[in-house]
Parts: sequence; structure tokens; C-alpha cells
Amino acid sequence: MAMSFSASVDLSDKEFEMFRDLVFKKSGISLHEGKKELVRTRLGALVRKGGFKSYKEYYHFVENDKTEMEIVSLLDAISTNLTSFFREPSHFTFLTETIIPQIVESKRATGDKDVRVWSAGCSSGEEPYSLAFTLMDHMETIQTWNVKILATDLSTQVLEMAKKGLYKDDRVKAMPQNILRKYFQKGVKDNSGTYRVRPEAQQMISFKRFNLMDPTFPFHKKFSFIFCRNVMIYFDKPTQQKLIAKYYNVLEPNGYLLIGHSESLTGVKHQFKYIKPTIYRKS
Repeated sequence: MAMSFSASVDLSDKEFEMFRDLVFKKSGISLHEGKKELVRTRLGALVRKGGFKSYKEYYHFVENDKTEMEIVSLLDAISTNLTSFFREPSHFTFLTETIIPQIVESKRATGDKDVRVWSAGCSSGEEPYSLAFTLMDHMETIQTWNVKILATDLSTQVLEMAKKGLYKDDRVKAMPQNILRKYFQKGVKDNSGTYRVRPEAQQMISFKRFNLMDPTFPFHKKFSFIFCRNVMIYFDKPTQQKLIAKYYNVLEPNGYLLIGHSESLTGVKHQFKYIKPTIYRKS
């Protein structure tokens, strides 16, 4: 009789190395030794669900899956998706006071009405929706502009949540009441205890699965600014450098890149002009 997988089965150092190499190859995420327990726990659930006898057997199944659906599930399990509305509020202050006025001024001078924004690593949607609310509040006569926000993530699970724009009340409890009333619909009956983002904000955003490790970014229009916050902490320096160069190439002249407060471009060669901690501008 075949032995079934037990929660007590350990993830060997060799198996951890195999998964670490696979994850890095497919996503650029660098898993150091301290992540072994996280990998064991999160992948253990997939191993049990699939009825595999060991981590090694599961690894070979993922590696040989031609549809690549299994690697998507694996990366979904590994990815960390901590986020909140208006997280790191100083960035939204800078967006309101500096970036938006500069966008309006420069585009009015050229007659360009297109504004493109990218939330890279959007998780369950709080960041791109926060960007939409901010743009709607602070871009004068926004109805006359063609504003589009691209929101991407590696995880299909969080993208499905983001597309729904439906959040439990504990996720919005810190939201300013004027924003909550203006941009959310309170759930009733079966949806009691939830809030849904209003359609006018949802319509500004396109949610898509995208791998930042793709060699080139296939975008037709350049971005006015990019939020890529608390994403690069998972990458090693060479991977960060390649990513930063690609961001530079898809930004408009004088476009901005904003990274997380736990991140820095120190030690990374780049062409950006340093504005202040975590904020850089295409020169």
C-alpha cells in the first residue's frame, strides 16, 4: 500500500534548494535559508492536496507540467501579499502635491490627455484602488482625461480578489470616512459587513497577471509613474538592477518610480535621479 504524505515529512536541504532554484528561475524571487520553514509549510498544503508522497515527487510534477498551471499555484503559495489601503501615506502625499500637478501641467502643454499608471505587485487591489481614489480626487476635471491604471501581480489568487473590489469591513476601518462614503458601496443582506469599490473607480483599473522577470515589457504607452513597493525585497541585486532598467525604459520623460520604505536602490546601478528616500525620477 502506497504511503500517503504526512505533515511530519520534512523538507530536506536538497529539496529546498530544488524549489529555491525553480522559484528563482520562474519569478526572480530569491528565497534565502531563513525561508525554508515558510516553503515547507506553504508547499506542504499543496503536497497534501495533490496526494503526493513527498516534496520531491511534487517538485517533479510541477517541473513536468506543460500547462504551467502548477507553477502558478506554487508561486501563489510562496508569494507574500501583505497590503492595505493608502499604505505608506507619504507616497500619496507626494503624489497629490508633486506628481499630479506636474502631470497636469506637462500634458496640458502638449495637449496629451492620456495618463498611464502602473501598480506593479498590486496584491489584492488596495494599492491601485488607492491610486484611483487619489487621482479622482486631485486631478481637476478628471472626466476630461484618459486615465488608465495597470495593476499586475504574479499571483492569480490575489488578482481574483482585486478584480471583485469587495473588502470586509476590517480592511477599510482605517479609511477616511469621506473616502469610504465617496468610493465604496456598503454591503447589505448577504453582503453585510463588506464594502465594494464603486464602478467608476473599478473602471479605471485593468488587473492582469504579469511576471516582472519577462525579458521585455510589451507596453505600447509609457507610464507617468510606477508604484513598485515591497516587491524588490524578494529579489537579489542583479535581478533588481535588470528590473529597474526595464522600469526606466517604460516611464515617460520625468516619470516617477516609487518603491517601498523598506527598500533602497543603494548598490544598484541605474539612471534615475534621486528625489528623496524611496522616490526616483527619470532624468
